[in-house]
Amino acid sequence: MKYIISWVLRHIPRKIIQLFAHRLLKLYSLFLSGNKVYCPVCDHKFAKFLPYGRLQPRENALCPSCLSLERHRLMHLFLKNETSFYTSHPRVLHVAPEYCFIDRFETYLGDNYITADIESPLAKIKMDLHNIPFEDNSFDVVFCNHVLEHVRDDVRCMQEIRRVLKPDGFALCQSPQRYDLETTYEDASITDPKEREIHFLQDDHLRIYGRDFGTQLEKSGFTVIPFNLIDKLGLDESKRMALPLEEIIYQCKK
Repeated sequence: MKYIISWVLRHIPRKIIQLFAHRLLKLYSLFLSGNKVYCPVCDHKFAKFLPYGRLQPRENALCPSCLSLERHRLMHLFLKNETSFYTSHPRVLHVAPEYCFIDRFETYLGDNYITADIESPLAKIKMDLHNIPFEDNSFDVVFCNHVLEHVRDDVRCMQEIRRVLKPDGFALCQSPQRYDLETTYEDASITDPKEREIHFLQDDHLRIYGRDFGTQLEKSGFTVIPFNLIDKLGLDESKRMALPLEEIIYQCKK
């Protein structure tokens, strides 16, 4: 299964995957009954999660019911345990919306939930993150996960997110990180798609952030509060939910 998923991610256009993958995987989930792993996003248990990844698929990563990955489950728990997101009915801008959240957030927030992306068929508004088409101080919460590694000018995009955020709001701007790198790595001279995959994890990534990602967010004007949720949840519970054990959540405020 992991080789099939790897091939699909590398060779099938992302738009097609976004539109149809959930239907096939929900059928496959019938063969994974059990209670060894738990998804807090959709509240389902399975014998295991599915593998996921392009070059080296990660075992036990993808929930076959809601399609949450490790980072999505971590984000959900952060919102639930560390913020008032699920009780305050905020106005939300969700950039590059993830399938596992869309229906849940729309049901909860209604017209207060706005999805936007430059190409995703799941988003309601077509939007270039370099020029967000909303007024200053428009949103209580902005989600922009695994996007900044794709954009031409990540600092400009961070500044735009900060601009549309209300003074008492917050943004979550998670991105892939290599914790063995002290600083963010970019090299525009690497143009071969296969080489870019090796250096930046995907051929459409323009950079890979290092341990300085929080500092990069601060340079755009944010006040950044790092959270290590794994320490709070405990290792056993984190493994049961297949959370990313190294990932730090950066809550960004004005």
